[in-house]
Amino acid sequence: MSSTISGTKPAQFGVIGLGVMGQNLALNIEDHGQSVAVWNLEPEWVQRFVSANEGKRIVGNVDLAKFVSSLERPRRMLMMIKAGDPVDQMLGRIAPLLDEGDILIDGGNSFFKDTQRREAAMRARGLNFFGMGVSGGEEGARNGPSLMPGGDEGAYKHVQQTLESIAAKTSSGPCVTYVGADGAGHFVKMVHNGIEYGDMQLIAEAYDLLRRALGLSARGVARVFADWNRGPLASYLIEISAAILTAIDPETHKPLVDVILDKAGQKGTGKWTAQIALDLGVPIPTISAALDGRSLSSMKDERLIASAQYRRSPAGYSGDRAELIAAIGGALYASKICSYAQGMSLIAAGAREWNWKINLREIARIWKGGCIIRALLLDPIMQAFERQPALTNLLLDADLKARINAAIPAWREVVSLAALLGIPAPAFSASLAYFDAYTAAQLPQNLTQAQRDFFGAHTYQRADRPEAGFVHSDWNSLIDRSLL
Repeated sequence: MSSTISGTKPAQFGVIGLGVMGQNLALNIEDHGQSVAVWNLEPEWVQRFVSANEGKRIVGNVDLAKFVSSLERPRRMLMMIKAGDPVDQMLGRIAPLLDEGDILIDGGNSFFKDTQRREAAMRARGLNFFGMGVSGGEEGARNGPSLMPGGDEGAYKHVQQTLESIAAKTSSGPCVTYVGADGAGHFVKMVHNGIEYGDMQLIAEAYDLLRRALGLSARGVARVFADWNRGPLASYLIEISAAILTAIDPETHKPLVDVILDKAGQKGTGKWTAQIALDLGVPIPTISAALDGRSLSSMKDERLIASAQYRRSPAGYSGDRAELIAAIGGALYASKICSYAQGMSLIAAGAREWNWKINLREIARIWKGGCIIRALLLDPIMQAFERQPALTNLLLDADLKARINAAIPAWREVVSLAALLGIPAPAFSASLAYFDAYTAAQLPQNLTQAQRDFFGAHTYQRADRPEAGFVHSDWNSLIDRSLL
């Protein structure tokens, strides 16, 4: 079956998987001048998609071998299928049908270590396998996503033009770049999603403070968010949050957000981000607080029982309302910088661990459009890495330092107020604690090391001569028991 191109003329690009994302990406590719062959496990999906797009350069195949043979060489195929076993099953079916040099792109949210394994297996067969992060949801897939491909750099030239044509565009160019070898693309997408978790939690905490401390209605918060979206806090997530808060439930005529159960779901990428950060020894407390926030929200029944057992003073703020709104905005901005700082540090650590040559300036650039975390803040982040490509942490950039310094008083006020009013603000608090710890010349872990050496002879380094290496003390002979 076909739309307007004949079945004998090779299609220029292939799409495997016709869920919403696969369909929209196929249409996006076709919009940008390429003929597209499509295949799906369920034949009726192929027939329905081709019929719905009569007149477009789309050819459908219900037979996988015919799909493969319908593509020009080197074959370029984008898989938009569920992560996990389905990807391995698909590779097992299609790899024997391919020729050396053909290119397979996994555009799902696969775990980057699975992508590393698959890339090595396909490379051994002479095939090129890319793991590509795709961000932007259904709308991005159709009109311009942010794309994060990782695989063989030499093979990238065969897909570069297509990916650049379909990606979102900003003043800094198309929102796609070659990220690095094997699993680099999926690793960066994983961290992107971790930053997204942190950003969403921070916005939710700002919303909670505005409603509970100031008593603002949903529409009142929408007006605050809309105002913020015209300044330094401008971002896709602030924009949609403002819009969401204006929606009215047709059944109850209440704000729709007020009838949504406060139990947030999550998929694997946020959890993977936290696990890998622990493995690499990179602190990401803002992102971890967001994961904890979702987990605690899922414990609705327990929370209802606990809430009845503890008396809580009614939240309320008697100070200047406009000043508090501005303070919450400042705290949100500083906390967002910390969330990005943690994510970028994790990407840099992953690049070191797996020998990926990831350009952090380019990562900030391609996140400026199309993706869920696109934000005005990415401009100064991109510029920070332009000034210092080897910047170890965004908190050390002079421009971002000035922005944080300006927000510190408001940040501390908001975190303190939240604690006093009993309004949970774990991501605000974790961000501030991260900042305070990262910028502290002295931390209390000297006591931690002493404890470890006392009970487990784990040794420690002396502050006056750390170059001397690790030593152990006989604590029992040194303790002054007259003080105990």
